[in-house]
Amino acid sequence: MDEPKLYPVRLISLNLPLHHNERLRQVQERVARDVELQTLWRCANVNAVGRSGITDHGPVHIRIVANIALKLLRLLVAGGVAPNVVADHGLAAEDAEVVVVLATALHDVGIAVHRDDHETFSVVLADRLVGRFLEGIYPPTEAAVMAAEVLHAVAAHRREQRTLTIEAGVVKVADALDMTEGRSRIPFQSGKMDIHAVSAQAVDAVHLRAGEQKPVRLEIVLNNSAGIFQVDELLRGKLHHSTIAPYVEVVARVAGETEKSIVTLYEAS
Repeated sequence: MDEPKLYPVRLISLNLPLHHNERLRQVQERVARDVELQTLWRCANVNAVGRSGITDHGPVHIRIVANIALKLLRLLVAGGVAPNVVADHGLAAEDAEVVVVLATALHDVGIAVHRDDHETFSVVLADRLVGRFLEGIYPPTEAAVMAAEVLHAVAAHRREQRTLTIEAGVVKVADALDMTEGRSRIPFQSGKMDIHAVSAQAVDAVHLRAGEQKPVRLEIVLNNSAGIFQVDELLRGKLHHSTIAPYVEVVARVAGETEKSIVTLYEAS
């Protein structure tokens, strides 16, 4: 009997703009070399896309969310918002960047166990993994603080979970901001016609920039008004349950004079 053949895992980098953050550089390099973590990303995507028929939750999603989260955190800091590792533990804003990036790298690993209640499974797996990315970069006390903050952000990315830190709020909202049409490409092309797949097809772009009245302005460009579901139901819910809602303004608009046709015919069975 032939031995089963496992597909090799193609290791990827998160490709973050490091801005001279040396600790973040070291963490990114460790993540890029970690076969176990990146294998779990692949397993999570098998459970998400292949077995559950939902949107991408693999390495592409992780890279997108990590970059969104890092930009979101930097906009908040530039706007005068202090991350909790700074306010509560006397660490630096650069350390908050490490928390946010590691939490995004680990937030969906639990889907490798099961999509349902995956946030709980993610905490279990993240608790076992997180130390390897901090060891030697931080002394033991700081590493323990950083690990606790990462695990809180992983646990709190569940929509209704109470969020206690700025960093966790950033991860929660960044997760919701991976909403453009490529997000639902696989389930949509396979015939999935629920509101999640259709509305994601209506989102062309998400832009983050410094706000006019608040530190962050989120501009969401739609090609069809169906995309309002993504904004109202998914983003608004996560933003409402985050710590960063007071610092973010959200604007959504349909681009162009005519709306893109997404579904030409829908028949209920």
